[in-house]
Amino acid sequence: MRGANVRQRPRGAAGGGPLAATPRLDRAARWLVALCILATSAGCILTQDLPNPALDIPEGYKAGKPSDPDAPPALDWWRGFGSTELTTLMEEAQKVNLDIAAAVSLIAQADGQARIAGAALLPTLSASGPGSVGQATFSRISGSSQNGLTTDGMQVANYQTALSASYMVDFWGQYRDAAQAAGETSTANRFNREVVALTTLTSVATAYFQVLASQDRIRTANSNIASARRVLDAIRERFKAGTGTDLDVAQQESVLANQLAAVPPLRQTLDQNTNALATLLSRPPESLHINGGSMNQISTPQVTPGLPSELLTQRPDIRNQEAQLASATANVGSARAQFFPSISLTGTWGYQGSALPTLIEPHAAFYNLVAGVNQPIFDGGAILGNFEYTKGIQDQLLQTYRKTVFQAFADVDNALVAIRETTDKLRLQRQVVAASRRAFQLSEHQLRAGTADIVTVLNTELTLFQAEDVLWQAQLARLLAIVSLYQALGGGWEPRMDKKTADAL
Repeated sequence: MRGANVRQRPRGAAGGGPLAATPRLDRAARWLVALCILATSAGCILTQDLPNPALDIPEGYKAGKPSDPDAPPALDWWRGFGSTELTTLMEEAQKVNLDIAAAVSLIAQADGQARIAGAALLPTLSASGPGSVGQATFSRISGSSQNGLTTDGMQVANYQTALSASYMVDFWGQYRDAAQAAGETSTANRFNREVVALTTLTSVATAYFQVLASQDRIRTANSNIASARRVLDAIRERFKAGTGTDLDVAQQESVLANQLAAVPPLRQTLDQNTNALATLLSRPPESLHINGGSMNQISTPQVTPGLPSELLTQRPDIRNQEAQLASATANVGSARAQFFPSISLTGTWGYQGSALPTLIEPHAAFYNLVAGVNQPIFDGGAILGNFEYTKGIQDQLLQTYRKTVFQAFADVDNALVAIRETTDKLRLQRQVVAASRRAFQLSEHQLRAGTADIVTVLNTELTLFQAEDVLWQAQLARLLAIVSLYQALGGGWEPRMDKKTADAL
């Protein structure tokens, strides 16, 4: 520890009057100002740059079509489905969802930490004075014996009021890097809030479409139950007329029982997804009523993925990882600066005296200026260990950032493939349902005419029932694939400026 230029001289002390100390005070003030200017111009010596992630960004998506029209997702992308009820649920979720509220609280915490870290870049100022703020000391000098005479002890009082300032010169950028790290963490928490919001919105859309699918499947199951009852009645008529067997009746009863048994799981799925919506909306299940309807009433929005390079700025999880990497990089700079000397400045100016009235007199003034330099020599490897620790965190976040980017590209491709394949599946399944329904209708007419084979009736019946249920599942899969594309693209994008507007700006 090396100290430098420690000066303390009460004004009006022996050797000069009140003005005798002025030149020294001016020189000290100029010296202090020069150091402060040097400190403010320093701090950029060890500025840290983000490490190169060495990303291989493709020119386009493997499953994308270059001929597609430019239709990026709108900010309110859920309106593209054309459901007023879904839009209402989405808007409510953004206001009352508890996960989003918790993410906002994390932002407040990060902002507070950033303010704490930034405080080290500014000087601290404190005041003291007699009374409620300050210092008053009392002491008693013991009695003494001199020339055979004994004197009584006397009490001495000392009052002081002062203004003190201290400043750590951030010459190596240690505190500035720490403040930058805290600021980047705050930025990362803001992007984390966007991640949570996007996850919440896609969860609302997924649960809502699950509700619609369950309602559609329940209606179809009830319709199939009615059809199975009609066929059973016809078979029983044939059995009474002697043209059918008890085995025919038993087989159809089995078909009807299977259809009845399929309804409870569908009702359970309906209730579970309704309760999931209630949780996302921060409501008790009893207070939420979903009208629903049918997936046939849902529109199919048109959206294109844009370029992979645009994804780096649109996905909030990528931006979150980028901010975390920037924070870790700044922490590396702060840890490296700990190897170098630290410089501190402290100044005190005030008045002191043995009586309160004398504090306002010129001869009671004093000042104290101290500059210190501290160079660590041996700390058992703590500074080196901290530096290696921060470097390890930086490398971990670098690899996490790279993985997040590549995963984002894969998410978009997977969503595009899912939309393409589920669209083909839906088209083909509609053909299956149309053919199965026609076959069942023909077999039912022949059954009532007494010319149909029971085995054929049962086969066409089961085929139709299964095909109709698969159709709803295919329709749900396509809607969920579209939702997954919105999520993979990072939600809604800001409207793009046309070339004419961009040139004007």
